[in-house]
Amino acid sequence: MRTEDLLAAIATGLWRWDSVSGAVSYDAEAARLVGLPAEAVTLPVAAARACFHPVDWLEIKGMVQLAVAEGTLAEARLRVVDEKGTVLRTVRTRSRPIARGDSEDGHYLLGILQEVPEPLPGTSAAGPPITGDWRRNREAFLLDAGRALAEAMSTAEVLRVAAGLSMPGFSPEGLAVFGLRGERISVIGHHGPRAGTDHPFHDMALDTDYPAAEVIRTGRAVYLPTPDDYRGRFPTAWSLGRPRKRRSWAFLPLIVAGRTIGAWMAGFAHPVSFSPDERSVLTTIARMLAQALSRAALQETERELSDGLQRSMLPAGKPDIPGLTVAARYVPTGGGLQVGGDWYDVIGLPSGRTALVIGDVQGHDVRAAGIMGQLRIAVRAYASEGHHPDAVLSRASRFLAGLAEPDGPDGRYDPRFATCLYMEVDPVAGTLDIARAGHPDPAVRLADGTMMIRPTAGGLPLGIVPDTDYPTTRVVLEPGETLLMCTDGLIETGGHDLETGWARIREVFERATPYDRAGGSDGSDDLEALAESLVQAVHGPPSHHSTGPLADRREDDIALLLIRRDAEVCLVGPGTAPVRRTAVTVAQAEPERIAGVRRQLREMLHDWADPDQVESAVLMLSEMVTNVLVHTDGDALLVAEVSGVRGARRLRLDVADSSDELPHRRRPGELASSGRGLLLMEMLADNWGVDPRGEGKCIWYELYEASPDGAASPPPPPDGR
Repeated sequence: MRTEDLLAAIATGLWRWDSVSGAVSYDAEAARLVGLPAEAVTLPVAAARACFHPVDWLEIKGMVQLAVAEGTLAEARLRVVDEKGTVLRTVRTRSRPIARGDSEDGHYLLGILQEVPEPLPGTSAAGPPITGDWRRNREAFLLDAGRALAEAMSTAEVLRVAAGLSMPGFSPEGLAVFGLRGERISVIGHHGPRAGTDHPFHDMALDTDYPAAEVIRTGRAVYLPTPDDYRGRFPTAWSLGRPRKRRSWAFLPLIVAGRTIGAWMAGFAHPVSFSPDERSVLTTIARMLAQALSRAALQETERELSDGLQRSMLPAGKPDIPGLTVAARYVPTGGGLQVGGDWYDVIGLPSGRTALVIGDVQGHDVRAAGIMGQLRIAVRAYASEGHHPDAVLSRASRFLAGLAEPDGPDGRYDPRFATCLYMEVDPVAGTLDIARAGHPDPAVRLADGTMMIRPTAGGLPLGIVPDTDYPTTRVVLEPGETLLMCTDGLIETGGHDLETGWARIREVFERATPYDRAGGSDGSDDLEALAESLVQAVHGPPSHHSTGPLADRREDDIALLLIRRDAEVCLVGPGTAPVRRTAVTVAQAEPERIAGVRRQLREMLHDWADPDQVESAVLMLSEMVTNVLVHTDGDALLVAEVSGVRGARRLRLDVADSSDELPHRRRPGELASSGRGLLLMEMLADNWGVDPRGEGKCIWYELYEASPDGAASPPPPPDGR
């Protein structure tokens, strides 16, 4: 008897599908079962699809792909429908893929069709699918699992998500993920019993007789529904591992871009038959897990690369400068390799002094990081040769301009510029010689907590004009004062401009605990906490309470340096009155700096009780500095000092010059444009005078803090207490 006749006798039909041509062939019995005339026929795939419920056709396509991938049988139940969509019968199909010899990826699918004993005559095709509840649960589970695995950012997170998966109807009791490195296989993640490293197969050779090793070697899944299946196929592994508490096991390959990177094991405490639906779920999870592990490994490699690159470009260890406490931070942007063009450096100079450098190369990409590394090395080399700050920046600008030469025969290049602040520190004298190339000015936190921006002379950013002059400004850092150098990412990130950005920094600066050397600490912890608070003001939740949209604040790199000049005793507390002092030089060639000096005095008197007194102080300052620039040939050295307790403070302002000609009183007419300086001081100052000096003179005035109603406080004693 022919095979076809035997199958027809038991109501079983044969069918074949050619994946290359798409043709589907039925024998007579199979044609009858799918609602066609009972004769052999070959149909295009579209006509064959019309015989089945569309939901079931999509299901069988998934089963076929799974069978092709694993080389196993594809089993499914299908509803046969007529032209009106009415279900005629339900059939069961079992098929096996066979590779074609004339096509690398093509295959034949050979299978049988049998009618299910319980027909559903008259059921509408719009009714629920046969396994609808299970399918809906499975789809919801796969969506949740895919979302959770996609959000995992590290290998540890991926493994934690995998361990927490609860599959619909057959949740595994134990999970293990095996990774491949060379010819060795090791467990990189484990959940369930025997999660330690004492498992005999925690680390093994690729040729080990173990299911995971076979899966990685062949790229095909291994399903072991019973302990007998395990013992029969892998007797050595069974005797060594003794997996007595589990009843079924599934080992699936982790494949990414056609390459097997490991294996995934799911062990079950109850028997599992591993039906096509169950194998489909496990295969889908294995694919998602492989993608998540590959993505996490790539991200970890990128983070390791960026961290190593950034560490190699920043100073090694915490800077140690006698007489100064230093804290530093570098925070890259949130995207890409997390490398950028910001940097800071601490350089020991031949003179015994120390140079502090902070800079920002245009851009947030790898090229910006590369240019930053070259520029940092160049600045360090020029500084180590003993050049002064202005010469260091001039040479660095010429060096950076040379990096923008045309590259290649087409003449294209990518020019970059950089801002930089270079500071030479003498910790004994407390002097800071500053040269600035388009960079934000430094800010100083005085001993009593007041923050002031220190205007400094500056030039163009590095690399724009090869030969550029960078004037040097000398600033005195008093004992207990803290100076901030930062890049614009700390100021302008989050929708802020320079004004509002500095206001945000001022709030953090002045809220921090003042330096207390007598407390038994070196104060480094306080400075580190201040550095962290400044970064959190930009990246933390408080940054969303002010200017800018509610969005990720990591839009620019941040680099900052904090330095504080140490003192034996610098106390702020009940019964103490720290001195607030600032010193500025206004050169003959820079009369425009008078506006900056006025702004500094206003910042210094920001909490003065009477605003009218502040305006008087600023007016007298303008007169005194202008007189020096107009009537002498030298520069004006200004020193302002606030002493005493709040509410009874004294402002003393000295303006010194190199001329020995003393000012004299004049009686200007109504239309005179000068000659009123001394008259203003007599009217506005509580005390004033002129002190001759060996190389010039000093004119000064004092104001005693008064309430807004004009009631002046008595002058404080000379010691400011």
